[in-house]
Amino acid sequence: MLLIVLRCLYFIVCAGATATFVSQGAPRIEIGPLVIGNELVLFGIFMLLSQVVTIVDILLPRKRIEVISSIYFGLLVGVLLSYLLIQALSPIIEGSPHRNTVVMLTALILPYFCISLLLQTKDDFRFVIPYIEFVRELKGGRPMVIDSSALIDGRISDMAETNILDTQLVVPQFVLQEVQDIADSRDKNRRSRGRRGLDMLSKLQNNQKMDVRMHEARKSDYKGLPVDQCLVALAKQLGGRIMTNDFNLNKVAGVQGIDVVNLNDIANALKPRYLPGERLHIKILKEGESQGQGVGYLDDGTMVVCEQTSHLVGNDIDVIVTSVLQSSAGRMMFGRQVNNSDRS
Repeated sequence: MLLIVLRCLYFIVCAGATATFVSQGAPRIEIGPLVIGNELVLFGIFMLLSQVVTIVDILLPRKRIEVISSIYFGLLVGVLLSYLLIQALSPIIEGSPHRNTVVMLTALILPYFCISLLLQTKDDFRFVIPYIEFVRELKGGRPMVIDSSALIDGRISDMAETNILDTQLVVPQFVLQEVQDIADSRDKNRRSRGRRGLDMLSKLQNNQKMDVRMHEARKSDYKGLPVDQCLVALAKQLGGRIMTNDFNLNKVAGVQGIDVVNLNDIANALKPRYLPGERLHIKILKEGESQGQGVGYLDDGTMVVCEQTSHLVGNDIDVIVTSVLQSSAGRMMFGRQVNNSDRS
């Protein structure tokens, strides 16, 4: 409502200023053989030009700060250059019948050229003042860009409840679109995974302890690059990190110098450490691949392979750890059943 009132006030002010200018005897505008001198025609032209700003504002309801700054500073530089050029050409065009045409074309072309130049190069280099970064005061460390695998995984919501995440979480528009596409899939499993990702995002947004930002970056903003490359580019732009479960994205980001927080690595790092000789209490659930082996699991999902226990499937037993195997796929432990000599 406030925005509508502002637009109405802008229209009234433009109409009043234009009417005042025209009523005071506006000069005729000469564009080649065309001479515009009728006050009503001039009023219509100036009002149309003034309302271009409103039309652009309506067509672009969501603006990005870098685009807005590029337009305003491009306009400022263009107007300044137009003024300087007109002053430099004044001795030459003074008294010429085409003076007004030259002035108008200069005032139109240079601002347009400057705005177009800055819009096309805003991501490639910094132009003194227009590209000063407006840094928002963030709590915690650098922002963390979330990918679809981290949302679908679901553990990030549980992490948020532990107060361990004290930084801003950034969810790009192209990641949200990817999760929505998965949620709309015809495949039942993919659809359930996508919906879980949307549920996790909703939980994060409703968590008062978390600072979750929906970033407007779209895949089209990155010239059709794959989603992984878009995430890396956005993380570079924000000076942040990436949270993911994707092994390939982890490698790609690492090669380009972007820090990655991998949920699987965090889970493995938080698992209790067991040394050879320590005792465990597990339930043998199935037979192992080798003869006589039984397989059980710890509460955190770690597989425990126990020798000579295949006949004890379904029973709870005490196990002594003999060795621990750690790999990128996770951790696996080997052990044997506690015997009478161990108890003594």
